[in-house]
Amino acid sequence: MVWAGFLMGLLGSFHCLGMCGPIAVALPVGKGSGWHFVTGRLLYNGGRIITYAGLGLLAGAFGQSLQLVGVQQLVSIIAGVLIFILAVMPALISRPLGNISFIQKILLWVRKTFARYYQKQNMFALLVVGLLNGLLPCGFVYIALAGAIAMKTLPLAMTYMALFGLGTLPLMLLVSLSGKLIKPQTRFFFKKAVPYMACVIACLFILRGLNLGIPYVSPKAQAATPHHQASLACCHKK
Repeated sequence: MVWAGFLMGLLGSFHCLGMCGPIAVALPVGKGSGWHFVTGRLLYNGGRIITYAGLGLLAGAFGQSLQLVGVQQLVSIIAGVLIFILAVMPALISRPLGNISFIQKILLWVRKTFARYYQKQNMFALLVVGLLNGLLPCGFVYIALAGAIAMKTLPLAMTYMALFGLGTLPLMLLVSLSGKLIKPQTRFFFKKAVPYMACVIACLFILRGLNLGIPYVSPKAQAATPHHQASLACCHKK
């Protein structure tokens, strides 16, 4: 299911265009050649992808904690349900999260730091802006993180979110380099299609968790052998 991260980012990049497109278009130009301009945009988008991968690590760690208590298949079902809820009723989860005091403090710091570096005219500032942009509230990123929870290992969770970021890269890079090339009607169509696409991915996660024995879609989970269980217990003791 790690490929779903790239697919989600690719098809949902029109949603990113509506939310972050103005930021990408208005990035400081700075001084230097055309390659200097392109490099700055690559650094900005690279920063976003790095932050997404880091968030994937946190989501994966949460998923691993659930898997350690023996609910591996349930994790996939929970992730699918979360993706579905976030796609259909994003405010149901995003608003309560935004009301938590320490999250509000973090977001306030992110916005202030973002605004400070956004005014600077250097490559490092563009990288920092990209890193911080990945932390700004976004329901679409929350949907992707719900999928990262279901990944079996931390590297897979990071890869899932990195692929999600790479999926958004082509369109976001194109817009940041060339300005408003996408017609509003096209953006509106794909933005409306995002929830439907997210619901399809949610169904895939739920099917995988149901352990139906369908190849590639819902394969049978193999029970851990006593030797494997002993190895896991030994590793956790260390």
